[in-house]
Amino acid sequence: MEGFRITTDSGITIRFAYYKDAPATAAAFAALLPFTRMFMHARTSGEEIWIADAPELNVIQENASVFTMPGEVVYGPATATRSKTRNCMGIYYGEGRGLDCCNIFAMVYDEDRLLLADLGMSIWKEGFKQLRFSPL
Repeated sequence: MEGFRITTDSGITIRFAYYKDAPATAAAFAALLPFTRMFMHARTSGEEIWIADAPELNVIQENASVFTMPGEVVYGPATATRSKTRNCMGIYYGEGRGLDCCNIFAMVYDEDRLLLADLGMSIWKEGFKQLRFSPL
């Protein structure tokens, strides 16, 4: 289990590697692939693109925090019913802090970091973008 890629409608591909510290989340996410969702820009959590209608993941909370690093991918597990981030997915392209704990389970490839930052800025400036997720 290596990771996944997102592809934009314009054909840009950005790769991510799964963290070893979140094996249950990574395995459950990999089982969801492929899927497509419309991503928007976050308003309060910083430089993040996100969705509130992520496919449901029934996993434990693992490697969970509100503190993230640029390039990290987070998921709010469905079993954390009291959480504000339940069934939310976020991709941080810069500095940020989540509203509640999410499982941090992947990181953008170093060589794709600028592509992710460009995607985040374009969603911030232009609005929603459809992203396709598939295995590497």
